[in-house]
Amino acid sequence: MIKYALACEQAHPFESWFPSSEAYETQRKRGFVTCPYCNSAKVEKQIMAPSVARKDKAPVAAAEPQPVAAISEKEKELRAMIRAFREHVLQNSENVGKGFAEEARKMHYGEAEERSIYGEAESADVRALLEEGIDILPLPVAPDDRN
Repeated sequence: MIKYALACEQAHPFESWFPSSEAYETQRKRGFVTCPYCNSAKVEKQIMAPSVARKDKAPVAAAEPQPVAAISEKEKELRAMIRAFREHVLQNSENVGKGFAEEARKMHYGEAEERSIYGEAESADVRALLEEGIDILPLPVAPDDRN
């Protein structure tokens, strides 16, 4: 397992664990590595000092406690529904990539055939689409898909 220090385009810092560097790259390219603060998929690795265990010193407790939760069956079911919704969208929609905002506008104004699409959009484009009354929804990522 590898722990990476990450930051999104808005400079929100966070960390995540991956089985390997290849797993990180695969998940990042598919848009599965997202910022927990703003849900941006534009994420980059940050410089991080390696953690090397020393046998001559006792382990030191973490400086700050981290929030954790044990979830009930109801929350597990909700997480499964979110994952199923995401998979449904990915399997039944057209990926328009970085042209999402432009294609959504064309559909809204009748310049392109209305259909289900997904892709990438900058936060400023998302705000503009919503202000124009264009019905869009962030594609949810289940928290366990981020690891």
